[in-house]
Amino acid sequence: MDLHTTVERARRLKKLHAEYQPLVLPTVWDVWSARTAAGAGFPALTIGSHPLADSRGAEDHEGQTFEEVLAAVRPIIAAVDIPVSVDLEAGYGQEPADLVAGLVEVGGVGLNLEDTVHSDGGRVRGTQEHADYIAGLRAAADKAGVPVWVNGRTDLFLHAENPAAVLDEAIERLRAMEQAGADSVYPVGIQDDDDLLTAVTSAVSIPVNSTAHPVRHDLDRFRRLGVGRVTYGPLLQLALTDSMKDMLKPWAP
Repeated sequence: MDLHTTVERARRLKKLHAEYQPLVLPTVWDVWSARTAAGAGFPALTIGSHPLADSRGAEDHEGQTFEEVLAAVRPIIAAVDIPVSVDLEAGYGQEPADLVAGLVEVGGVGLNLEDTVHSDGGRVRGTQEHADYIAGLRAAADKAGVPVWVNGRTDLFLHAENPAAVLDEAIERLRAMEQAGADSVYPVGIQDDDDLLTAVTSAVSIPVNSTAHPVRHDLDRFRRLGVGRVTYGPLLQLALTDSMKDMLKPWAP
């Protein structure tokens, strides 16, 4: 994809975040799912690491190399004429500049970056360490001349036995990512907790991303709680898996 088109899509993605409250980005994993979501009227998409890995018979948590991920997402991005963001897990051991360069080269205009480093035993980056990586992504995107949307993710709630007990630490991390240049932040694992969602959306001035199930959750609820961005993670693919099984059961021997 030529650089001009990539820049225009990046600008469009930024504008969409301002236009929609929240902006829903269906999480897709192949050309078929991307074209289906775009055909349903969505103005932008995101490619999820978990469903992408499942569609390719690979493991999530950086079970693919960065080069393999880029090769897989290139035809997906090219198949639609709307902005596409890509979940790049913890960065696949890449330097921020290399991560941005690879993303832009295949036409991606947004990325998700988490703090669980699967290539290093599943450790969680420290608050400043993760913020520094986010800052590196921002600087690299600026240097490339592409306003890549950076969605900074933290797994602190996901890893905690009691998510409420890590609220202060999580907010500190979200604010550090915001200050480092993240365009939105993604505290994973609290999509069913109104109090925690309200606390984090009130703590930062940029959009907060929440995971959602396309059937079990309600868009108006997320809007009331101040969520600015919604993605499905693996839940859209899992919902379709359940539906497919239900359709096929009567035909099974």
